[in-house]
Amino acid sequence: MKPNLDSAAFIDSAHPAVSAFSSRHAKGGSDRERAVSLYYAVRDEIRYNPFLDFANDDAYRASSVLEAGEGFCIGKAALLAAAARAAGIPARVGFADVKNHLTTPRLAETMGSDLFIYHGFTELELEERWVKATPAFNLALCKRFRVKPLEFDGREDSIFHAFDEDDRRHMEYLRSRGSFPDVPVAEIQAAFRETYPNLFRLGADAAKETFG
Repeated sequence: MKPNLDSAAFIDSAHPAVSAFSSRHAKGGSDRERAVSLYYAVRDEIRYNPFLDFANDDAYRASSVLEAGEGFCIGKAALLAAAARAAGIPARVGFADVKNHLTTPRLAETMGSDLFIYHGFTELELEERWVKATPAFNLALCKRFRVKPLEFDGREDSIFHAFDEDDRRHMEYLRSRGSFPDVPVAEIQAAFRETYPNLFRLGADAAKETFG
């Protein structure tokens, strides 16, 4: 269990800003209650932004995501794991390949696929079992695009809904990539380069210009 409590290169729970964030938001009398409060803090205080430079390691690092106030699914999952560890709650990151049925045609064309590999989420050890928590989409974004917000009670897995508010097919889980005590950034970047060569080369500024 110790690797899931120690500070790491990307789940850097010992970073002063991460520790302060955790102390500020970890409310409650039990690990479960504290984990839930941390989940909502990461979900809604850190804006979801998929238009990042994925060649930059900081996109995957908890403290960098906190400093920027924004991140994509992997970075936000790393931040939740780091904040949980700072509160003494064992945490790790998990990954899955998902198909987003609501991907815009423009994004799908540039990516060459509607398959999103290495979608990231957090796994928290609560009440003697591992529970999945997905803090990716902040509430404001969900309301804007009529995507059902993901709630978390610390007991049931919180993963993407299959349908949105209008009963359109949304997210489909296709393949598990496993769980890790730290974000396997080199592995993820290599997979992104191979799967999305055009999108990976865009970088943050070009992606915002293309899709923003």
